[in-house]
Order: sequence, then C-alpha cells, then structure tokens
Amino acid sequence: MSECTQDCANCSSKCDSANTDFTEHPNKMSNIRKVIGVVSGKGGVGKSLVTSLLAVMAQRKGYNTAILDADITGPSIPKAFGVNQRVEGSDIGMFPVKSKLGTSIMSINLLLENDTTPVVWRGPVIAGVVKQFWTDVVWGDVDYMFIDMPPGTGDVPLTVMQSISLDGIIIVTTPQDLVGMIVEKAVNMAKLMNIPVLGIVENMSYIQCPDCGKKIYPFGQGHVEENAKKYGVDTTATLPMDGKLAAACDSGMVELFEGDWLEPVMDKLEKVVAFIKR
Repeated sequence: MSECTQDCANCSSKCDSANTDFTEHPNKMSNIRKVIGVVSGKGGVGKSLVTSLLAVMAQRKGYNTAILDADITGPSIPKAFGVNQRVEGSDIGMFPVKSKLGTSIMSINLLLENDTTPVVWRGPVIAGVVKQFWTDVVWGDVDYMFIDMPPGTGDVPLTVMQSISLDGIIIVTTPQDLVGMIVEKAVNMAKLMNIPVLGIVENMSYIQCPDCGKKIYPFGQGHVEENAKKYGVDTTATLPMDGKLAAACDSGMVELFEGDWLEPVMDKLEKVVAFIKR
C-alpha cells in the first residue's frame, strides 16, 4: 500500500479518506473573515516576527486582528506583545488575551503556570491543541487572523492546513541557499494542499549602515526575487537585521515598531483577500 500524500483530489486510491472532510469549524461565537498562515521550512528564520509585524500592520489599518500561536513547543508571540496574563474561560469556551492595542492572542504560554515550562508532547497531542485553539476559543469578530505555524512540514502544519480553511500563506526565509532549498518544500506542501502562496519574506536580509545608508549583506546577497519567480509568487519583502526591532520584541513592545518593510505583503493581503471593511 502506497503512502498517503493527503492529495485526495488527485489520488486514484479508493480509501475512506477520499471522502473525508477534515475541516473544523470555529467556535459558534467567532466570526473570522480571513485566515493567513505564516510558515517556514525550518526554525529560527523569524516566522513569529513576521507574524507579529503583519498583525500590527493590519491593526494600524483599522482591521480587527488576531494571532493563533500554533508553534506549541516554541511559542514567542506573547513575549513580543508583552502579554502575560492567563487565558480565562467559561461554558462557551476560552477567551483570547488582548494586547495593549487590541490584537487577540491565543498561545500555549498563556495557559501554562510558568512560561518557561517545556511542552514535551507528541505530535498528535500538539495537533489536537492547535485544533482546540481554533474550535474552542471565542475569537469574536476578526478581520484578519494570522496563524504562527510551527516550522517544517510535519503533523501540526498538516493539521492546520487540513482543518482550518486558510486563505493563503506567507513563507519566511533567510538568505542562505540551504534555507532556500527548504523553502521549496514549504511551497510544494502548500501546492499539495491547494493553498495559495501569497508572498515570501526574507528575514535577516541585510544590515543598513546608520551613517551612510549602505546595505551590508552578512549572509551574502539573497535570492528572494529569483526564488519567488521560480515558485510563481509575485510578492516579496526583505527585513533587515535591526537592533531596534529586536529590542522592541524582547521588551514586549512590537506594536510600537517603525518600518515599512512588509508593506508589499500587507498590500497583497488587502488585494487578494479583500473584503468590505466596516
């Protein structure tokens, strides 16, 4: 018996999965208009940073935003937003914690007694928790939800892509060729799951001299434009190595960041997954 690729539409097998819809519905008191996944082929490339910046940018444009932190074993969203209070719940579900400027956040760290307690769970348990963040949390009225996905192409990314109706994904990479190769895996997984890739963001792309403005490329010149063209993606952005941005995240003040690096991606989101803003 061949290994299942989860691509039921193009599979000749007559297994029971072919007629199975894995889509989960959000809590009945949640009204979520658009859902964007932020993914990477490997860890440590700045996926959570990009998730945070996009959510802040959407909030600044007047949209109701939310972040579902699906990186269960490496959650960092609460720290970036300076959120540390515990999640509360009732008979109707759990309630996300609001950031200082109003972004709704749900993360495993908001459920733990100590945010440094490791989550030592197997894949199916982690995937189940992510689904609960979608189905059991009372998100309320949300224009854009950003899902900070765990790295790779394993259980949890697969669960998210199967159980949550994503409007598209943003892929985060860094300039190294090795990371670029792994990005292709993420692109191919998205295609396999019939989810559009809306943009590619290259993080740690360069350092800008504060005196002359010259860009220095410590990891070599990136190939984000070249790779995007190769994958058929028409929107890209680059993020510098910026001490002020890192300090803002470390101090829980990412909502005060200054910079327009991700404007092309935000513009793409507004055009491709447009809806009437109230």
